[in-house]
Amino acid sequence: MRTGVIGKKVGMTRLFDDSGNHVPVTVVQLEGCQVVSQRTVEKDGYAAVQLGAGVKKAKNTTAALRGHFAKAQVEPKAKLVEFRVSDDNLVDVGAEISADHFVDGQFVDVAGTSIGKGFAGGMKRHNFGGLRATHGVSISHRSHGSTGQCQDPGRVFKGKKMAGHMGDVRVTTQNLAIARTMPEEGLVLIKGSVPGSKGGWVMITDAVKKQLPESAPFPASIVKRDEVKAAAPAEEAPVETVNEETQG
Repeated sequence: MRTGVIGKKVGMTRLFDDSGNHVPVTVVQLEGCQVVSQRTVEKDGYAAVQLGAGVKKAKNTTAALRGHFAKAQVEPKAKLVEFRVSDDNLVDVGAEISADHFVDGQFVDVAGTSIGKGFAGGMKRHNFGGLRATHGVSISHRSHGSTGQCQDPGRVFKGKKMAGHMGDVRVTTQNLAIARTMPEEGLVLIKGSVPGSKGGWVMITDAVKKQLPESAPFPASIVKRDEVKAAAPAEEAPVETVNEETQG
């Protein structure tokens, strides 16, 4: 089991395949997705990695989290998510996950917070059929009907499908295909739509119902930082000496 990544939904666009057919894709940006902490079986009872993404001002970060980020030697992150992994797939603290952590054609599960729709009725929120639109119904065609029981228990059960706040809940869309990865730009292009609005955070993990490709990197694809090489001192130009006896 590998770690997932945290990305920000940018929007949707399209790609063209070899046959000229257009494929709608969702663009997800990876903004400094780094490992902030590890959870080990010996210490915590389970194996996981805590990832952080985005940038947050230090003045808007609590003192406890500032110390947490300072211990990992990473800048304050706007989003923190924990991903369960197997013991042999732990990633070092401070490592940054690259966009080519996923391979083209791989299936993934994407979780995010759905777009809020506000207050909605039973027909829109739960796809109810409504009451009859002709005889016997008096101005209540779109109502959801009775909701309670008799004197016993004499109440409405919790979780009853009724009118209420629609959307703004965690949604996971499974078995979405990776159309393309762009490691240089930190972009992951996912075929189809993913939950959430533009600018929202999404969590991308390997699909639990599909087999992981053999070409997938283990334990993760890490961004390689180019070491700054010290510039060699420039060679001094030879100084021409002038013989005073020859002047004149």
